[in-house]
Amino acid sequence: MKWMLVGAGLVLMASPAVGQSMNAEQFYQRATALQNKGMLALFSGSEIKALTNEGKAAGSRARAQRLAAIAAGQKPRYCPPEGAVSIDSSEFVKRLSAVPAAERGRIDITEATTRILAAKFPCGN
Repeated sequence: MKWMLVGAGLVLMASPAVGQSMNAEQFYQRATALQNKGMLALFSGSEIKALTNEGKAAGSRARAQRLAAIAAGQKPRYCPPEGAVSIDSSEFVKRLSAVPAAERGRIDITEATTRILAAKFPCGN
């Protein structure tokens, strides 16, 4: 299965403001169920599209929050390298699995994405 959270929104693309439709635990459960299907996941196009769109929207919101922090003179929570950055679905779900399930249930996918990006791209001093 190869669905991609394109840059987790780090690819500089305009994305319409979309309301958060699921928390991080719901996203995780749906993504792992899809991964568990293996090759049969290819027949789950609408689920792949839904998760990809949710991931892109969360990434766009995380990016907007980072840019707003920088504009306000605050230290951003993550510091990606210059250029486009992508995180494939396997890496994203693996990193999401490191967040305890109870905590995933309390945070939205944007916060989870921000935490994943902060771990992957920490800011220097």
